[in-house]
Amino acid sequence: MAMSLESGQGEYTLDGTVDLKGNPVLRSKTGGWTACSFLVVYEVFERMAFYGISSNLVLYLTNKLHQGTVDASNNVTNWVGTVFLAPVLGAYVADAHLGRYWTFVFASVIYLMGMCMLTLAVSIPSLKPPPCQTSCPPASTLQLCVFFGGLYILAIGNGGAKSNISTIGADQFDELHPRERMHKLSFFNWWTSSIYVGTLFANTVLVYLQDNVGWSIGYGIPTLGLLISIIIFLAGTPLYRHRMPQGSPFTRMARVTVAAIRKWNLPIPANGKELYELDLEVYTKKRMLRIDVTNSMRFLNRAAVKGDSNTKWALCSVTHVEETKGILRMVPVFLAMFIPSITVAQSNTLFVKQATTLNRHIGPHFQIPPASLGAFITISMLVSVILYDRYFVKIMRTWTKNSRGITLLQRLGVALFLHIVTMVVACLTERRRLTVARSHGLDKSGGQVPLTIFTLLPQFVLIGLADSFLIAGTIEFFYDQAPESMKSLGTSYSLSAYGIGNFLSSFVLTLVSDITSRKGKGWILNNLNASHLDYYYAFLAILSFLNFILFLFISYKYTYRVELSESSDVVRGVQEATDGHTELKT
Repeated sequence: MAMSLESGQGEYTLDGTVDLKGNPVLRSKTGGWTACSFLVVYEVFERMAFYGISSNLVLYLTNKLHQGTVDASNNVTNWVGTVFLAPVLGAYVADAHLGRYWTFVFASVIYLMGMCMLTLAVSIPSLKPPPCQTSCPPASTLQLCVFFGGLYILAIGNGGAKSNISTIGADQFDELHPRERMHKLSFFNWWTSSIYVGTLFANTVLVYLQDNVGWSIGYGIPTLGLLISIIIFLAGTPLYRHRMPQGSPFTRMARVTVAAIRKWNLPIPANGKELYELDLEVYTKKRMLRIDVTNSMRFLNRAAVKGDSNTKWALCSVTHVEETKGILRMVPVFLAMFIPSITVAQSNTLFVKQATTLNRHIGPHFQIPPASLGAFITISMLVSVILYDRYFVKIMRTWTKNSRGITLLQRLGVALFLHIVTMVVACLTERRRLTVARSHGLDKSGGQVPLTIFTLLPQFVLIGLADSFLIAGTIEFFYDQAPESMKSLGTSYSLSAYGIGNFLSSFVLTLVSDITSRKGKGWILNNLNASHLDYYYAFLAILSFLNFILFLFISYKYTYRVELSESSDVVRGVQEATDGHTELKT
């Protein structure tokens, strides 16, 4: 029974995906948008839970746990940094041991435990500090341990789940099937849209409940939502396609690096076919993809050179060498994502603190919760992603002949440029706020500035527009460019960059605060009316500009990985393996 790859009539998937027992899966009964619908619903509820905590966390730390502006902001960014670094651990466990599905399930249970602990911390009287008006005593050790313990348990679980859920979603589309491949190009845009829906609910309804009804309700609802989302995810299990764990990517990368160093004095053959490689049948039998040798980072090719008996132990296959190159090739792009992550971190910290100083009234009785301005980030992102996927890509595709409209790195470049614009606008807006505050003598009293909270709207909308390119762009770039056996690790790159950016935000904020305080008037004080956040935002704009120049150089030097459809050996090998399996079944 011969099958044509181009026609897409194959009964079984061609990309190596299997069921939970490791058997090939039928295309018609698994994967696609049907399977993804369960994952998207999970993501809506999960984002509602995460942003239900993170959006208003800086205000809980300052108003309830009585922390200062710098300490509270740093605690938020350190925690968010942990959330987005934990995916590295989740990716390792998934790729090396449990697989993406089971790693996600166990991580989600840990996530739920953290949410329950946080809900108890804000609900039980003995676990929360008493209300106060002027001189507020610091929270007790027990109160801090329970609250921050819940936060960091949540962080570990969230990170393990986060590194695998979007990868599981992308695995539902067969890279070697023409129609499914086209759907996969839109997957990350719609996946990001699901993130925005949950975030929007958190930034509006949950934030309002936390500020006006109670933190118990504001934390209890997303905890219940997370439980429901896990049940929904499990309900879709029969429809999911899976990839089997293929050993630790870190071990393979370390082995290739050591082997290349060990054989530094051996010549590299001009003909790549002279390098050591396993037979194609070995890969097709394991439903894995073989990668042809390339000339990039050529020194690593020594790991696949057949040396004498003393170096035989260090002999690596070309595929493992190329997998290592694929991960290392993304490192400069990974580093360039740190600075935009610092600017994004301001939206949950200093932007929210700015909002507390402005007039939040709409009518005589209703006040906008400060963190609710984050809803405009979400709305801006949601509208931008829909317009990007439905119109921008189609228009650009006719000009560039690129199936994505613009390249992956061009999409990231737009995001980095918009982050520069965002920080410039934030600087100018803050300068206006400070001018009004000082003209009314509020720099000394610290009272409410007679400006509407919507004065901050442009910077929130702009950061949402920038993130519509950045978030979907980074996830898609690191997933797409990672080797097939290291997709979870590749996805964790995008999340870890944001995590490191948050830690850097804490470092930069503390450093600037300390340096400027020594010189007299600090840039970041508890009384924002006496601060100079405009200087701080200008500093971040300069950092963003320098990072953008560096990114342009990195993009110019970057070499994209060869698409699977362009590798005849891969296509032929997988198709032959699938044909053989189908004939056996029939």
